[in-house]
Amino acid sequence: MYDYDLLVVGSANADLVIGVERRPGAGETVLGSDLAVHPGGKGANQAVAAARLGARTALLARVGDDAHGRLLLDSQRAAGVDPVGVLVGGAPTGVALITVDPSGDNSIVVSPGANGRLTPADVRAAASLFHASRVVSAQLEIPLETVVEVVRSLAGDSRFVLNPSPPRPLPPEVLAACDPLIVNEHEAKVLLGEDGVEGGAEDGAQDSVSDAPEDWARLLLAKGPRSVVVTLGAEGALVASSDGVTRVPSVKVAAVDTTGAGDAFTAALAWRLGTGSSLTEAAAYASRVGAAAVTRQGAQDSFPTAAEVEAPGSTADPEPDDAPGTPRRGGSL
Repeated sequence: MYDYDLLVVGSANADLVIGVERRPGAGETVLGSDLAVHPGGKGANQAVAAARLGARTALLARVGDDAHGRLLLDSQRAAGVDPVGVLVGGAPTGVALITVDPSGDNSIVVSPGANGRLTPADVRAAASLFHASRVVSAQLEIPLETVVEVVRSLAGDSRFVLNPSPPRPLPPEVLAACDPLIVNEHEAKVLLGEDGVEGGAEDGAQDSVSDAPEDWARLLLAKGPRSVVVTLGAEGALVASSDGVTRVPSVKVAAVDTTGAGDAFTAALAWRLGTGSSLTEAAAYASRVGAAAVTRQGAQDSFPTAAEVEAPGSTADPEPDDAPGTPRRGGSL
């Protein structure tokens, strides 16, 4: 019997958000909106998103002994996350500097702070959480050696889900544990090779990776994960496993702010896998959750409840691409 449906191991940041008409170029200054401060970080976001959907969720993370750390702890408790694994101290709480343009697209720079002090020893000390969790999810806003220790700490038949963001090369031990590895287009290309290049020809010339997402999914699967999910924003998502590659359609919504949408998708997918859904079923549900999230401002504040996702006429209901009225687009994940 598991005490938790999902254990999230990852980052907890304060999101400092500014709306801009356009993102500045090199050496350029632009004026933006008033600064807004929200609880964020990919780990904390995933934990809140899962708990909002009804998952019994725990978070293993590190925050500073400061106002931003208290903000994050309060947000976890308010969402119903068990913060027993949240460690306090060692460095200031991590901060994400986020600009959001009128289309809802965002650019993010992260100062890791206390996230960089979440160590393999912290993971080993939390062994009881791993034994109590059906699914374990991680990201790469914490040290890679800590993620490796997460893989080594998996208990019994616990399932491991990884979103390698920000992307970097992954050791075979981590890749082999992923079920699934969840990537967007940028992350897929980084994992497939520097500057989108995979391998080389016999004459020394390099072969470019195909532009077909189905090929990315197959190539990533060949690197060792048990399964792969590639999110494609308005184009939906791809699910790849030993059974083949399946496309999951997008949900059309009017995007307001894409911050945290990928975290909502990952959390929903991880939770549904733990309830016994197939990977394709879980990805379809996660697409609805991610789409609902982009219709609201912020990260954690935008995450829907299960009732909101399932409600008739909700913003996450599929609509035809040529539906009349306000222009619509798929959620960016």
